[in-house]
Amino acid sequence: MELSDELLIPAPRGRVYTALQDPEILRLCIPGCEELTRLSDTELEAKVVLKIGPVKARFSGRVTLAPEAPPERFSLTGEGNGGVAGFAKGGAVVTLEERGEETLLRYEARADIGGKLAQLGSRLILGTAKKLAASFFEEFRRAVSSSPAIL
Repeated sequence: MELSDELLIPAPRGRVYTALQDPEILRLCIPGCEELTRLSDTELEAKVVLKIGPVKARFSGRVTLAPEAPPERFSLTGEGNGGVAGFAKGGAVVTLEERGEETLLRYEARADIGGKLAQLGSRLILGTAKKLAASFFEEFRRAVSSSPAIL
């Protein structure tokens, strides 16, 4: 499965980049996130509860951040296990382009899933993934633009 999108965030690129590295901001923005812990400068561990169609599962996983050209570009990879519900693994490339006092955020992501989740059908999975991504970025935009003092 592949996803891509772009959105304009009313904040300078440096603040957007910093927020994308902040576990507390990310925890508040990730749908269903119960816990997000920084293990190192480049590794995070997460616990997330998701419901996709009839399948509800608690996922535990790790995400590795790879700053390629901060603050313009970075990538991330991750994998999570939801027990009998299945697993997910994938990655994304994020680019941040300055637009005056705003930042254009673009991402291209890919994911592979297995287990019960893979049996749900690609249309349901893709639709849910798009809704989760839209929810994350709406919350992220709100957090970054409304609370400049947090960064």
